[in-house]
Amino acid sequence: MKKTSILAATLSPLLLASSCGSTGSGDSPPTQASPSGETGGAWDGGFVTTEHGSFAEPWAAAFVPGTAMLFVTEKAGTAKIVDTANDRVIPVTGLPEVDYGGQGGLGDVAFLPSQSASTIGRRAIYLSWAEAGEGDTRGAAVGRGELVCAASDSCRIDGLEVIWRQTPKVSGRGHYSHRLVLSPDEQHLFVASGERQKQTPAQDKQSHLGKIVRLTLDGSPAGDGAIGGALPDIWSMGHRNILGIDFDAQGQLWEVEHGPKGGDELNLVRRGQNYGWPVRSNGVNYDGSDIPDHSADDGFAKPAVSWTPVIAPGNMIFYTGDLFDGLAGDLLIAGLKTEAIVRVATDGDTARETARYDMDNRIRQIVEGPDGALWVLEDGDGGRLLELRP
Repeated sequence: MKKTSILAATLSPLLLASSCGSTGSGDSPPTQASPSGETGGAWDGGFVTTEHGSFAEPWAAAFVPGTAMLFVTEKAGTAKIVDTANDRVIPVTGLPEVDYGGQGGLGDVAFLPSQSASTIGRRAIYLSWAEAGEGDTRGAAVGRGELVCAASDSCRIDGLEVIWRQTPKVSGRGHYSHRLVLSPDEQHLFVASGERQKQTPAQDKQSHLGKIVRLTLDGSPAGDGAIGGALPDIWSMGHRNILGIDFDAQGQLWEVEHGPKGGDELNLVRRGQNYGWPVRSNGVNYDGSDIPDHSADDGFAKPAVSWTPVIAPGNMIFYTGDLFDGLAGDLLIAGLKTEAIVRVATDGDTARETARYDMDNRIRQIVEGPDGALWVLEDGDGGRLLELRP
């Protein structure tokens, strides 16, 4: 382990330029964030940062419930478990075949918090990935299996089977989204389904593209007729590229998504709501053509926060611990373009950015550890795993 310098907090007036384009990998190339000013909350905003190794294009991470073991996915199709107590790295087998390229590859990972034990043992695991289709097509997939760690030096996933597929499969390698979150009562799995850079399907009720879907734990549709005439698993629609999704302490579901050139959005997700893409956006198209901004009378759900210039989110979590005094209940967003952690305070159905913490690198993922420490994955090949403490 290697300790690095304290990182100071910065307030948020200086936001930076565009997030993901209409072609290519979709996440903007590195730029340096611009620090300024004060901090928010009782905690003073500084981090003591400890390095815990590096990974090949890490994309997501989750602690195995009840343990100090962090499961890390790598985009090209590999995964590792890090024993954060001693930095021992355990390879994982039994992973799916992924369609790697652009934004595609192995995606998110989720566990049932109730399956907590003092050892890893055997428990359910959910994974998402990009899956090839016929011809030059592909789409997101979600699978469920069992994580088994019978030996100290290896783990495997048994019985992994696809429980949901994004339909239709289309050309291109962008905007899969495929972020996963389990409802607080562990009765439902919510899947972020990006619009695959195709725009108009986000308004098509018979397409998964540009939607949030709700499933039972076995993958059965559970949209419960949220949108009349829509596929039975669709919960909300009119989304672009959702890269963060989580529940707050009140059980409300929030998501953060990439806008086009401007207009990144934080949304409170309500059953059956339409969030407007591509009919409405507070950004513009990459060719400079106009997209009407959200307005009070447009009939669409409005973002709680909109960013222009963008933050280019990697993921987001609501912090629940007490290690960082005053942070509990706030939302933390991994910033790719901003190379920062963006802090947002929510109050009911409203939200506002309160601080920005400069990380000097593109941040793909934030995870809260068992004792309240923050674990951060940098983006790209050689992305470091960092442990952040006050």
